[in-house]
Amino acid sequence: MSGKIIDNVTRSSGTIAPTTGGLSWESAVITASTVTVEGNRGYYINTTSNACTVTLPSSAEIGDQIILVDYARNFATNNLIIDSNGNKFQGETDAFIVDYTTNAQSISIVFSDSTKGWIPVSDDAVTDAPVAPQTQQALFAYGNTGSVSSLKNLVNSSGVIAADVTGVGTARKNLAAATYGIDKAIFGYGNSGSRTGITNLVNSSGVVAADTAGVGTAREYLAAAKYGGDKALFAYGNTGSLSSLKNLVSNTGVVAADVTGVGTARYILAAVGYGSSGQAIFGYGYTSGNVSMTNLVGSTGTIGSDVTGVGTARNGPAAASYGGDKALFAYGEGGNVKNLVSNTGVVAADVAGVGTSRYILAASGYGADKAVFAYGATSGQFSLKNLVNNVGVVAADVTGVGTARSGLAAAGFSLSA
Repeated sequence: MSGKIIDNVTRSSGTIAPTTGGLSWESAVITASTVTVEGNRGYYINTTSNACTVTLPSSAEIGDQIILVDYARNFATNNLIIDSNGNKFQGETDAFIVDYTTNAQSISIVFSDSTKGWIPVSDDAVTDAPVAPQTQQALFAYGNTGSVSSLKNLVNSSGVIAADVTGVGTARKNLAAATYGIDKAIFGYGNSGSRTGITNLVNSSGVVAADTAGVGTAREYLAAAKYGGDKALFAYGNTGSLSSLKNLVSNTGVVAADVTGVGTARYILAAVGYGSSGQAIFGYGYTSGNVSMTNLVGSTGTIGSDVTGVGTARNGPAAASYGGDKALFAYGEGGNVKNLVSNTGVVAADVAGVGTSRYILAASGYGADKAVFAYGATSGQFSLKNLVNNVGVVAADVTGVGTARSGLAAAGFSLSA
């Protein structure tokens, strides 16, 4: 008998990895909510009754293979979730979520190396890119109480705002903040009596670090958002004149030099991340009058050109993510409305706002799929909050905790509830 010998990969241990056809198959169908699998084996996963989290081997060698099959065609109802257990999956750390959601999928993955980790070599009709997990907690910090402040207020995973804590760093107002590095945050720029470019990093426990000298042009009334799963960017603002500058932030919190932005220079706008691929959107603001334009940001941090906005033109709104992959803009001077943003960046028409009309407030996601809007001003300062559920419904006013103020910023942090 003759024929081509199928190529095999030699592992670092000197043994030869089997081809897909040579894998051993687990005879029992997996119905549990969790299972730890072994290399070079195949598994039938039945998610009829519950989702299943598959924990990959912590020790893997080049050429190790695993196949996972949707036994009962239920991955769309109860997902298959992969925990890469300390190794990377397509180059992302195991903090990222790998979620398979298509019925009748079969997924074959192979271990490459420490740089890329596990890589799918076949996966039927699936978006297999890892998705950044959502933060559970949030914090509001800095702002104008009648004078500039360095106060912070932590928000737990139930949306409860804690009492004031004296912040670290230069007291200031009219700054911006965003999540970076998956579970940390950065506050930057603002006005401390004059415009500044300083930043303050926040760790995954909500501790605000001392000032870091800013990179780029000092400015205020800018906006910031998470993008690319684990990075952030600051953009637009008032430098003494209107600006369309942007500054990218790495996944370690390093702020890059100025890049000329795309779109109309403006200030007193808002920004938020959305989607499953790390996009963001900047919206509304003020030029020579209120505007309703938006600019989408791709997963590499590139800001798109102006899109004529939907809804009431206004300045001083806030924005936050909700529902895991969607976002909303709400409030602002010019209209007590909200505008939902789909997971493809489409801004919906106005919905009448709930609660006290105000502007120059702040907002953040919390609890993985909900949001909170808080503080702000009209003719006076507020400490109100409005919670947003995971389908974008804004709740009535709740009396906030902490000092009433406006011109503050907020961001999510921590993957722990």
